[in-house]
Amino acid sequence: MRKHIPNLFTLGNLFCGIIATIFAVNSNFRFAALFVVCGIVLDFLDGFLARLLKVSGELGKQLDSLADMVTSGAVPGIVMFKLMELNLYKEPVIYSNNQFSPFFNIHIIGLVLTLGACYRLAKFNLDIRQSDFFIGLPTPAMCLFVISLPIILENADNNLDFVNDLISNNYFLIIITLALTYLMNAEIPLFSLKFKDFSFKKNFITYLFLICCVILIFSLYFLSIPIIIITYITLSIIKNLNPKIQ
Repeated sequence: MRKHIPNLFTLGNLFCGIIATIFAVNSNFRFAALFVVCGIVLDFLDGFLARLLKVSGELGKQLDSLADMVTSGAVPGIVMFKLMELNLYKEPVIYSNNQFSPFFNIHIIGLVLTLGACYRLAKFNLDIRQSDFFIGLPTPAMCLFVISLPIILENADNNLDFVNDLISNNYFLIIITLALTYLMNAEIPLFSLKFKDFSFKKNFITYLFLICCVILIFSLYFLSIPIIIITYITLSIIKNLNPKIQ
């Protein structure tokens, strides 16, 4: 029974991803984001419990990727699709057989995120290098970046005008889509938040990143999320360029 406990959390992640998908299709971005965050928390807990209970196995590894494919793969692609659609029509569109097919419109490009996430997750299962660090942007990080965009736009009164203009511009969203798809599959080492010990010297970059996260969250709220992801990538590149930095 013990070996199935982490798998139950993984299935909980998948369940949250399914619910988030339903909300995303209906352009209910706040609830989609809520269930995505719950799924990502469960995704963290299943790995933590597997290590704690020493029951890691191939089944759990495959289940984890399949659940992530929904929560952190399908959902952000749909969110980007719907966000671009809203930018075009300023209201949700329900397509019927008599309407112009969405597949001829520019917002179909948003689903490239889902394809990129699928490819990354497949590579991750085969890559034995990513035990202490990541190669390419993890799909949950990409997902958090994307699901934050419509929520930032919904809180437009709290943002700078140029931020709202960017998120309302589909050409900018296409650039974001292609950039995130590339980053997920790029051969760029990114540091993990796992601590082997808690010394400041050996975890300088990690502590710096966590401090930045706290400052950004309390000062910028939802706008902090994409900035945190950009900061994570930037600090990882700095660490790669200077191996002396731990």
